[in-house]
Amino acid sequence: MTNFIFFCTVPEIVEAKKIAMHLVEKKIVACVNIIENITSIYTWKRNVEENKEILLIIKTLEEKSEELIQTIENIHSYDTPECIGIKIEKGSQKYLKWINDVVK
Repeated sequence: MTNFIFFCTVPEIVEAKKIAMHLVEKKIVACVNIIENITSIYTWKRNVEENKEILLIIKTLEEKSEELIQTIENIHSYDTPECIGIKIEKGSQKYLKWINDVVK
């Protein structure tokens, strides 16, 4: 099994918790960390924007990646939500096994 970490930003804590609970309850992911009060600076519709956002750090398996992306695109309030994944190259074997056990 290949483990992944996904990053997703949201505008409000209510939405962060809604997405996190949905993903965990549906066993698409093992865990979501919610980090409040980040500043995002980005280009949107040819303008440079700056906003306070909340970062979700999401742990899952590669085989759940497409379902995760589709779920976020369906329930997220943004037109183009961030949903990017990175393969976990190293980690605690007990923790990586736990992700596998929870998501399967």
